[in-house]
Amino acid sequence: MRRPTPKAGTPLNQKQEELAQRESELRGKMEKLERFVAEAPRVAAETTRRQREEWLTRASEDGSRLNVSAVLPDKRWGDDSRGGGRRVSLRKERREGRIIFLVLVIALCVAVVWLVSHFRF
Repeated sequence: MRRPTPKAGTPLNQKQEELAQRESELRGKMEKLERFVAEAPRVAAETTRRQREEWLTRASEDGSRLNVSAVLPDKRWGDDSRGGGRRVSLRKERREGRIIFLVLVIALCVAVVWLVSHFRF
């Protein structure tokens, strides 16, 4: 007696073909990941080398960051163009700032009292 040839459309054959296809896809993914893992140290070394070269080129540029012309003048150290005028002490400036602050607070209180007296809420 002869055995009947398996039909291509049986559920068992379809399942085997599906499993074979998934296996080949997984093998491809595994090969891709293995290549990625094998190349990772080389890529990391290249990245660090590139960063190191970039840092060296930045550090060795002719122009210094201190020579930038767009920097605002620092009035604390007498770099302004007024000449040899004497600098006002910071203590005096703080005291003047406090006085101005108190005057503004008093003016605000007066304005609030005036508004409350004219507009009854």
